Amino acid sequence: MSEDYILDTEGLTKEFAGFVAVNGVTLRVKRGTIHALIGPNGAGKTTCFNLLTKFLQPTRGRITFNGRDITSLPPTDIARLGLVRSFQISAVFPHLTLRENVRIALQRQRGGSFDFWNSKRVLSSYDDRAMSLLADVGLTQFAELTAVELPYGRKRALELATTIALDPEMLLLDEPTAGMGHEDIDRITALIKRIAADRTVLIVEHNLSVVENLCHRITVLARGRVLAEGDYATVSNNPEVKEAYMGTGHA
Repeated sequence: MSEDYILDTEGLTKEFAGFVAVNGVTLRVKRGTIHALIGPNGAGKTTCFNLLTKFLQPTRGRITFNGRDITSLPPTDIARLGLVRSFQISAVFPHLTLRENVRIALQRQRGGSFDFWNSKRVLSSYDDRAMSLLADVGLTQFAELTAVELPYGRKRALELATTIALDPEMLLLDEPTAGMGHEDIDRITALIKRIAADRTVLIVEHNLSVVENLCHRITVLARGRVLAEGDYATVSNNPEVKEAYMGTGHA
């Protein structure tokens, strides 16, 4: 594998009781790019994410991250290597404030200790950075609200802030703009562009205008297989993509 590629899969396959959800996927993500996985519902995009981050074990195939075979590693080890993901369903601590949610993620920098027994002074050392991350996703004014009080779109923004707080080398985002209005989509898209300046991003996204605006390369999945790959112009003009992903309509 070329050193230009941070993530590489060969023949990645996942079967569930005879149903093949991901079928022989070869995926190469170039370091420092924003790469999209798109496809119709049931194409295998989220299953692919779960395989890459080891929430599912592949039936067959190999996954390499930074030149290291990670196929057999557990999710915790994958995250420690710098490969971190978000989820379709927002994953935050509902009864902590937004600031506390981000602060917990920042505490990961101290290693195995989360300092629950230490003084508030130790924990408050993370507050400035937590507030900066909340500002990045447009949530400053809600910092002292509990996460359960947020509407869905703002919970997604909070989850993105907590994911960035882990300072990953590669970020996997599963539909980061789902449930958001136009203003929030524009803010999150701009944020993803900024964080991708020194990171690699792999994104699952149904909003094709977001994909067109953000992504350097796009892999199209259909029925668990790679159907097409290339830049937006290439895949959007592919007749098979139009048929499988968008019917026979416009890409």
